[in-house]
Amino acid sequence: MKTRQVIFSILAAVIAAGSALAAAAAPPRPARHFQLQNLRRLVRLSSPQISPNGKFVAVIVSRPDWNQDTRRQSIDLVAVATGKTRPLTYHRRKLSEPRWSPDGTRLAFIAKDPQSGKPQVFIMPMNGGDSRRITNTKTGVVEYAWSPDGRRIAFISEDTPKNEKALKRHDDAFRVTDNNYMTRHAVPPWHLWIVAAAGGKSRRLTRGTWSLDTNQDTVTPLAWSPDGKRIAFTRFPDPYYGNSYRSVIAAVDLATDVVRPLVTQAGAMAPAWAADGDSLAYQRPRNGDLNNGTAVYVVASGQRAPFDVTSRLARNISAYAWFPGGSALLLSGLAGTRGVFWRQPLTGTAGRLDLGRVNATNQFSVSRNGRIAFIGTTAYHPDELYILPSARARPRRLTDLNGFVDSLRLGRVSTVNWTVPGGFHEDGVLTYPVNFHAGRRYPLVLVIHGGPESASIERFDPLVQLLAARGFLVFQPNYRGSTNLGDAYQHAIYRDTGAGPGRDIMAGLKRVESRGIVERSRIGVSGWSYGGYMTSWLNGNYPGAWKAAVEGAALNDWVMDYTIAFYQHGDLYFFGGSPWVQKYRKIWRTQSPIAYAANVKAPTLIMGDQGDPNVPIVNSYEMFHALQDNGVTTEFYVYPVDTHFPHDIVRRTDVYRRWIEWLTKYLKPRVGPTSRHHSIPD
Repeated sequence: MKTRQVIFSILAAVIAAGSALAAAAAPPRPARHFQLQNLRRLVRLSSPQISPNGKFVAVIVSRPDWNQDTRRQSIDLVAVATGKTRPLTYHRRKLSEPRWSPDGTRLAFIAKDPQSGKPQVFIMPMNGGDSRRITNTKTGVVEYAWSPDGRRIAFISEDTPKNEKALKRHDDAFRVTDNNYMTRHAVPPWHLWIVAAAGGKSRRLTRGTWSLDTNQDTVTPLAWSPDGKRIAFTRFPDPYYGNSYRSVIAAVDLATDVVRPLVTQAGAMAPAWAADGDSLAYQRPRNGDLNNGTAVYVVASGQRAPFDVTSRLARNISAYAWFPGGSALLLSGLAGTRGVFWRQPLTGTAGRLDLGRVNATNQFSVSRNGRIAFIGTTAYHPDELYILPSARARPRRLTDLNGFVDSLRLGRVSTVNWTVPGGFHEDGVLTYPVNFHAGRRYPLVLVIHGGPESASIERFDPLVQLLAARGFLVFQPNYRGSTNLGDAYQHAIYRDTGAGPGRDIMAGLKRVESRGIVERSRIGVSGWSYGGYMTSWLNGNYPGAWKAAVEGAALNDWVMDYTIAFYQHGDLYFFGGSPWVQKYRKIWRTQSPIAYAANVKAPTLIMGDQGDPNVPIVNSYEMFHALQDNGVTTEFYVYPVDTHFPHDIVRRTDVYRRWIEWLTKYLKPRVGPTSRHHSIPD
């Protein structure tokens, strides 16, 4: 037995050395590295919509405009056969939701109306001619859907305040319920309307204090029944996100305007009828447990009870769509360090589609002949539009909008696997410095993903490649709570939001160190959102491990976060009860990074957005003063925007610049071998 262990150890060392030599011996690549100014050239693609006949794809293309600090958008039409592309819209702002008419002769979309300044629905004839605005709501449109016959459009719009006159007189006090501290007025509900596709007067279909959207934009797709007699929708208890976890699915009868429940299980949302038949699909946390992944349920034609068609996958499904015929669903999600598609029959086991090295996203659509258009990325190439001719085919790339990246030198990307006590087989992504040489050791930076219901996969990451260009190893560990390794792994964060994930990350770091490529005295930790939370946690619980830290929008105090953030009830499911109830109070405190702030030693950069409704900026103020008062070198920068992460190109670039410069200052990447060894605390 001992001999076998020695042999396996030798083999592991040989394999690790071979991997390093392979990286060093790779063919020469272009000399230029990915740099901050390249962020200005990255094109984003979104909302791909394939035509009913599968011949064309409409997609929103967004290009950064540095001088105006905005993004220039257009809807482009891409021919599936040739990849030939032409823009359909010009000088439109706030484009979203392109949708083909059922016969493919028209394309609808939402855009900012120059006259009202609100987002409205426009329809463009595909045989030539200008687009026409068909809605004229006072508050704008957030979602819409074509009727099966193409004659009508159903849409969602926010109600106007009932006390508009009082508001103008500053008689504007509002009652606090489950709204967050950034709320400045009582939020009216969103409701359903219908209008002819040719335009004209709109008709209201629903009303009440309940809502079809929330103040954090939780609107989900509308679903017309195949016969065009009903419209299904997600019904939220009120317009505040805090109660959105109790959503159900209802439908309105167009002949009577009567609203009836379809699915009464809490958390049900995103309904979709199969085009052929009466089967209705929807999403819901598996078994109603918010610590599980999101499952897809189906109420089959002729049956009353819904069933989880994804139960055998037992993992988070990020998005879904019906295949033609209604006998199977296309699912998207994460598996290990890849973004994948599955074909899920209504009975039986899901089959994973062969995407090669392309990562699927949750942005896709399916034509009537089964073709799939989707936005994909690889480890070395950003967003592009891809086509799958069928579920059995390999993807073909249709666009080359980010082709300039192919001329740059990028850090090699690979998957790292490790096991932790308790039986979890975990993974993460390791990116090598651009100028990696076997036999040398390099400073390493942890870049921890947010969520925690997310995961790091082998996709192009601008921040990571910027760090690799500066000479860093970059490790992106997944940890319990991540959505890429199944429900048991995701559920394991329950009542263990910091300590367990912290052990996972440290075990992954040790696995990387075992390759003999890490300068152990020069390791930094960083992340945004829940990645910021884990940065704060690791900074205070493993203080000897880090040379520097960068935490962005970090959740540092669970009790304060629950009290003033917009997802109060979302925090509850991590711990099982309120921090203001005695039996739960201790765990909320002990799992808060602020409790360990006095242990922090590493120079720490803190960043955040002033009006962040997701992780309120007071979390960062609290940590800043705690570190400063304890003599830790720290700087704190705030961006004057009301977002969770700056969306504009100028501020986004500044975030990355400060992030990289802080780590460079304290980790000081250098070339050459080193003999320093320091163990990482357990």
